Amino acid sequence: MVPTRARPLVVLLYVLVVSSAHAQGVREHTRPGQPRDTTVSDSQAVDLTLTLNQTVVRPVQTVVRTAGTIDRTGKIVTAYLDPPHAGLMKVGQRVRVFPVESRSSMYQARLTKVVAQGGRAMVEATLSSKGRESSVNYLMEITAERGQLLSVANEAIIEEGDRQIVYVQKIPGQYLPQQIETGVQGELYTEVLHGLMEGDQVVTFGSFFIDAEHKLKNPESSAPNNDREHH
Repeated sequence: MVPTRARPLVVLLYVLVVSSAHAQGVREHTRPGQPRDTTVSDSQAVDLTLTLNQTVVRPVQTVVRTAGTIDRTGKIVTAYLDPPHAGLMKVGQRVRVFPVESRSSMYQARLTKVVAQGGRAMVEATLSSKGRESSVNYLMEITAERGQLLSVANEAIIEEGDRQIVYVQKIPGQYLPQQIETGVQGELYTEVLHGLMEGDQVVTFGSFFIDAEHKLKNPESSAPNNDREHH
């Protein structure tokens, strides 16, 4: 039994402990939320055909599409390009050529001539075989090599206003949003300047599902991480 004279002190200590616990609970409840990972079960991943792609240094290519006309020999197609594509043209680049009348007919070619004309460029592609009889107008797909760049698949990138987001796999089944800064955008892959490191696994097909799940589960979460840089 607590002596009568000590009872006020015990009550005071009890009040202080309860008040401290209540204050701690309020702080935990009102603390700004941090981005939390999104968990996906194995069965969900299979149903969604969820796929991952590694962030690695790989060749990035830009395919420039334009139209041109073929000469009387039936082997040289000439076209004109404006900036910025004009600056990407180099002799030797691979070209696929299609007659306008028949997109099913495809001819392999190479750029054999590039002439700067002010800001524009005149290019000539020489076909590996004679073009389609009576076809004059051709569509061209010129492959420009942009170099070996740290990059991710285009499908992995989610555009949110002026931000670009990818979802990085922390451990199998858990994904965290990551803001990135990009450079060269290629036909299949986009260069990553900041935000990812080589070896990071990012979600490609299924990334929009992961993004929707994350926003539903974390409506109060802060902006995705953006403090990582690649090496």
